[in-house]
Amino acid sequence: MRIWSLHPKYLDQKGLVAVWREGLLALEVLKGNTKGYRHHPQLDRFRAEREPVESMKCYLRHIYQESIERGYHFNPGKIADTKQVPLLKVTSGQLSYELKHLKGKLRIRNPSMLKKLNGIDIPEAHPLLRIVAGDIEEWESVR
Repeated sequence: MRIWSLHPKYLDQKGLVAVWREGLLALEVLKGNTKGYRHHPQLDRFRAEREPVESMKCYLRHIYQESIERGYHFNPGKIADTKQVPLLKVTSGQLSYELKHLKGKLRIRNPSMLKKLNGIDIPEAHPLLRIVAGDIEEWESVR
């Protein structure tokens, strides 16, 4: 499961579809509707919020918005009635790590998208996230 901290505009088609699917799975996990993935570290930052389910729905609303801009047809009914939540924090080190990780994936599956990211050293965060100084997040599984 990868719940990207990067702005969804950096993701290629496969990445955007995957984060939508994995985000919907994460939403079900946070609702308590699954047996698997209940202890996945990527979800720790959402669980730390006052309203974890609403935070994930808000995260997904931004993924949905990106899909609309690209002409994709994700089902907004899966995140109906999303309400505003406070921004979550993400460290600058986490964003740098994820950008490097994404570039590695794109090197294999989408070299043309990789070229678009080559000039980016300081990436934008997902719109639900606010950047703070720091290293890679504790919940990240560093390879």
